[in-house]
Amino acid sequence: MTPHQPEARADDAPTFEALMAEVMANAERFGHREHVHLTWLAVRRCGVPAAVGLVSDGIQRTARYAGAPQKYHATVSRAWVELVGHHAAAFGEGGFDAFFDRNPALLDKRLLTRFYRPSTLAGPQAKNGWVEPDLAPFPG
Repeated sequence: MTPHQPEARADDAPTFEALMAEVMANAERFGHREHVHLTWLAVRRCGVPAAVGLVSDGIQRTARYAGAPQKYHATVSRAWVELVGHHAAAFGEGGFDAFFDRNPALLDKRLLTRFYRPSTLAGPQAKNGWVEPDLAPFPG
């Protein structure tokens, strides 16, 4: 550890609620772009593996709080983190607007249909846990 690199502490890790507040500061509603923005922030601040847990847990809690726990989908949540993480790694530095402009595929809510059969995503195994893509592997 150098004087310019403070020791990382668990309480320095972003929370889902803090990321959500940051995303919603200039947004009128939480739509697809905001989902991607939140995921991008999580990936950039704590890496893909930690972002998977952070985003998935936060979405699951939010769905339960909203009285719609059935809306949470484990594979969809992780898959979006994996895809955003891939594009973020290739993007390098810069703000979210530039990232979003350079990665137009992420605008497509149906992007996962390039990687998964609809029947796979509709199954209980994908809804409740991680299922690998069955049409094409994720880029990487």
